[in-house]
Amino acid sequence: MENIKEFDKIILNIALPQSGLERGDIGNVVMIYNNGRGYEVEFITFDGQTVAVETLLASQIRKVSHQEIPHVREMISD
Repeated sequence: MENIKEFDKIILNIALPQSGLERGDIGNVVMIYNNGRGYEVEFITFDGQTVAVETLLASQIRKVSHQEIPHVREMISD
């Protein structure tokens, strides 16, 4: 099991269309629940605007690997 800590960057394993999030989006852990069974994760734009704060299960996220290349996409607002 990956040791994810507060303030770690994570990758979303699933899409959350209700929040405008896609699989592969990068977030920051802001709180850990139940010894790592759940996480509060904030997703922000590069200019610091919060897109979503989601409570996620450990299976819905993974730790960022140093061998990955970030990908950028534009948020579509209503």
